[in-house]
Amino acid sequence: MQINFDLKAFIFDLDGIIVDTAKYHFKSWKIISKSFGFELSKTQNELLKGVSREESLDRILSWAGISIDKFEKKKYLEKKNELYKDFIDNLSQMDILPGVKKLIDFASIKGIPIALGSASKNAHQILKKLGIKNKFKVIIDGNLTSKSKPHPEVFLKGAQILGVNPKEVIVFEDSIAGVEAANKAKMVSVAICASGKIEKARFNFNSLDDIPLEFFQNVI
Repeated sequence: MQINFDLKAFIFDLDGIIVDTAKYHFKSWKIISKSFGFELSKTQNELLKGVSREESLDRILSWAGISIDKFEKKKYLEKKNELYKDFIDNLSQMDILPGVKKLIDFASIKGIPIALGSASKNAHQILKKLGIKNKFKVIIDGNLTSKSKPHPEVFLKGAQILGVNPKEVIVFEDSIAGVEAANKAKMVSVAICASGKIEKARFNFNSLDDIPLEFFQNVI
């Protein structure tokens, strides 16, 4: 199994690909959900992966059967972010997921630029804590996009700034929404999913560490 095109760039998702902060999102949203008398399930939380903070709150409110005004929404969005930032405050290089450094080093040797494409509005802070922010030529996060995955905006912006053809980009994702966004952008979607497969992904691996470097055989 290998790619069969000239590879020009990597775009990484953040949560669940570079670092496991998804669990902190879940903990934060569970606390917020309880404010509405609602218990957020793990299954429902899966549907929040790759989705913006604003849209995630809207989904939770819909599941809870609750309606609040924009001022209340702003309050809960700020509270969620405060909870999340407290959880991630102690992140370090030890929290980088297996295989990330291998692919970053490979990209550096081959001259392949890498970008981040994430809905997180804390991406810069997280990458800095992990000690790898300087490895990313482009960081497209929730502060630079108006549309959530599965809309391809975040990935198309990354390719545009990198100056590469979207069809020559590999996207590493762990969510269904993220894979769909990569596919809509006409990029090569590589799903990382330890618990199974994301059917719409072009390729599936259990972890980044499971991807053999031979997979990228046709790199320039």
